[in-house]
Amino acid sequence: MHDSQHNNDLIACTVAVEAATMVFALVKRVPAPFRSLADQVVRAASSVAANLSEGNGRFGRDRYNHWRIAYGSAKEVDTFLHLLSGAGVVETSQAKKAAALFDEVRAMTWRLLNPKNP
Repeated sequence: MHDSQHNNDLIACTVAVEAATMVFALVKRVPAPFRSLADQVVRAASSVAANLSEGNGRFGRDRYNHWRIAYGSAKEVDTFLHLLSGAGVVETSQAKKAAALFDEVRAMTWRLLNPKNP
């Protein structure tokens, strides 16, 4: 499903970029009264990919801090997608697909934050 690798093979980042791209397309034509929510979801979706990428280039606690931010931003995206979908200003099926990808990103990020000890 996620065939193009990006950012030193951090799959979570690759999926986050794919999910963010879906969100960008989804909110392109949101009506004016909901524009601020659309802007916020774009920023949050961008933050997920950016923080995963930056965290992958860091070490120690700094790395984990970026990954925690990415995890929180992915949860934020989910909330915005539910709000926009509930308001009927984005297509629900597409919002669910994007939310599912961000859920996948959260699961991968959770595993990055909580590695199993050998």
